[in-house]
Amino acid sequence: MLQAIGLTSAPRRGLPAAVDDLTFEARPGQVTALLGDSGSGKTAALRLMLELDPGRGVAYFRGRPIHRIPHPAREVGVLLGDVPGHPARTARGQLRMLGAAAGVPSARADELLELVGLAGLGDQRIGALSLGMDRRLALASALLGDPHTLVLDDPAEGLAPREGGWLHGLLRAHAARGGTVLYTTADPKEAARAADRVVTIDGGRLVADQDAGDFSRTRLRPRVAVRTPHAARLAAVVSREARAARRSVEVVAETGGRLAVYGSTCAEIGDIAFRHGLPVHQLADEVGDTGSTAPGESTDPTEPGGPANSPRLPDPAGPDGHTGSCDPRPVARASVPEPAPPIRRHPAPGPLHPLRYELRRLLGVRTTTLIMAAVLVVSVGLSVLLARTGHASLPKVLAAWPSLLPLPPAAVGAGLLGALSFGDEFRYPALAAGRGTVPRRLGLLLAKLVVSAGVAAVLAPAVVLASAGTLRLVYGHDWMHVPPNLVSLGVSWVALTVGCAWAGLLAAGVFRVTTAGVAAVLAVPVLVVPLVQLVLTAPGSRPVTGFPARLRELMWPRWPHETDRWVALAVGVVAHPVGAALVLSLSVLVIAYLFTGLLGRPRWWPRRAAGSGQAM
Repeated sequence: MLQAIGLTSAPRRGLPAAVDDLTFEARPGQVTALLGDSGSGKTAALRLMLELDPGRGVAYFRGRPIHRIPHPAREVGVLLGDVPGHPARTARGQLRMLGAAAGVPSARADELLELVGLAGLGDQRIGALSLGMDRRLALASALLGDPHTLVLDDPAEGLAPREGGWLHGLLRAHAARGGTVLYTTADPKEAARAADRVVTIDGGRLVADQDAGDFSRTRLRPRVAVRTPHAARLAAVVSREARAARRSVEVVAETGGRLAVYGSTCAEIGDIAFRHGLPVHQLADEVGDTGSTAPGESTDPTEPGGPANSPRLPDPAGPDGHTGSCDPRPVARASVPEPAPPIRRHPAPGPLHPLRYELRRLLGVRTTTLIMAAVLVVSVGLSVLLARTGHASLPKVLAAWPSLLPLPPAAVGAGLLGALSFGDEFRYPALAAGRGTVPRRLGLLLAKLVVSAGVAAVLAPAVVLASAGTLRLVYGHDWMHVPPNLVSLGVSWVALTVGCAWAGLLAAGVFRVTTAGVAAVLAVPVLVVPLVQLVLTAPGSRPVTGFPARLRELMWPRWPHETDRWVALAVGVVAHPVGAALVLSLSVLVIAYLFTGLLGRPRWWPRRAAGSGQAM
């Protein structure tokens, strides 16, 4: 059961509230339509229920607000707008990625593709899907966690009648299994045809809460739709004969030679047109909309939509004006209802399987493969050119790092992949649909750091091996030799690519755009390295020679003497101007990421999250 009690949006300055004290319920086993014209507050009401916007009131999903549900995707399936997926990702890849976030197995994606009629289009890219296919994929995304409640914002918008019929059949099947379905619509005829109960709102306030039969009787009435090239003559003849027969018939002229005749039948209109020799191009029975009821019109408690049929906030005082305490004295303010509790915007939950989610996000599009292939091709080409000139050392040749470039292609490629890790999240917010931000969870950040470091660690030796193999093929192996400091060079090379990947990732997470991550990577050699060199070469600066031995003397238990070599290697990497610049940049970016994450959280967030059990 979904219960919405006292929903009231926070009004903007000088404007009325989009939702004003809205109270209704959607029962299990039924399809409930939230009906209203454009701007009536339907979407705002859904966002208040889902705690996406601030306001007042409360929405219970089987007795719990959404922030107290441990795994919201398994209880509430949400559809707000289009599928927030990368256009180059396949439909199956999108569902598998979201399945990792919801904690469901990969096989669930294929089940849902079959359910929504996309079994043959699983490898189709999202950007190539039609509107109908896109809505089917969006509905599959809402059904991923097999939720009990579906909350859908105008799911049939823009669909053909056949697609709309399929959609409503699927919603009714979900309700038949005991689920709760709430969807918004602006079409009263669709609501009467597809829903079991219709909640009508206008101006953010409740107008009527009726079952479909009462709604059809009070809001809709039958009519005859006629299309003829002589609409004016037919309208005059029908009205004249109705007056002669003392019958109540209303004829309404519409555009395109159409007439809407209320109070008559197709047979009567056809006979009249035949007798007067008027051609008829269309003659059909329809259901016409009589217009929405004004707010407050239904005041009879026995009428559908009256006060007796709408749930209300529970009264803290008893029927005699007493509270539940032992004090028999009446409370002075017992007749004044308590204000609805505040609705605060909660951060989006992070993925339940962050590492699996990040891997599927990274490998689900061809961008990763294309960038790595481009890095290998450019690196091999530069290595051949550097070896031909003979002015660069062997490590520079193998790393494809000419002196005119601030960074080698491998480091730039790793930084770009790291920047895309967060940049694509903000551009295509699959994790935070409708929330406007990506969840800043520690598990998600660690998963992105681990995956980006793994990609960089694979890319760095791949460039060296590809360059070495190409150089041996082109120039032979006589001039190549193994450098004596191979281990330190290899560690420094991998550390450089991993550091660039992390710099791009953190900067994109702080500034929420991919270009900021790439700019942060390029700023390390261009801006930070000169500053570090200035500090290291300043008069009075001292070397760190002997640091590993002194550190070993302070540690307990004592490490072996062989460890000094590895400590000295790490210190040497950090002491290098580029290494020191990377460490400094990463430190600043980590602090900025944590600061912006804490700054974006409300003051009440830690206390509320700790008591709710929401997935972190």
